[in-house]
Amino acid sequence: MIEATNVIAHSQATPVKAILIGGLAGGVLDLGFAFTSWALKGVAPVDILRSIASGLLGPAARTGVAPVPLGLVSHFLLSFLFAALFVLMASRIALIGRQSPWLAGPLFGIAVYFAMNRIVLPLSSFAVPAGGMPFSVADLASHMFLFGLPIALAAHRWVRVAS
Repeated sequence: MIEATNVIAHSQATPVKAILIGGLAGGVLDLGFAFTSWALKGVAPVDILRSIASGLLGPAARTGVAPVPLGLVSHFLLSFLFAALFVLMASRIALIGRQSPWLAGPLFGIAVYFAMNRIVLPLSSFAVPAGGMPFSVADLASHMFLFGLPIALAAHRWVRVAS
């Protein structure tokens, strides 16, 4: 029965499905973690979405309603782009594609954590230090297991691995 499932999975392999499902799952879980952890510090979800939009709008993102949906769209765009990057790597690099998603996903999450905290977040106009946000074990773990892992599991399920 397992072999039949693998044959079906490989015959229906599609990178688009992996990107959409992995990116959506990782994006929802990542945003849910951000909303929860920042709510504990008194920050509202709309302020988080405005902060995300500030990467495109600058200080104008601090007010009004328009930055909120823009922040949401921007968040998921980044999520889908990171998922596409993982899917591309998994389909082209046999070592990544053949690794257990339980290893490859968290390792990818570590890379995403550092890319976001050292490159993307400092570009936003909100109070992010030039070197990025201070190191956080909770944020790192969320990127490993709530972002990287769902993307890797989706890629493992729906992407053909390079030979």
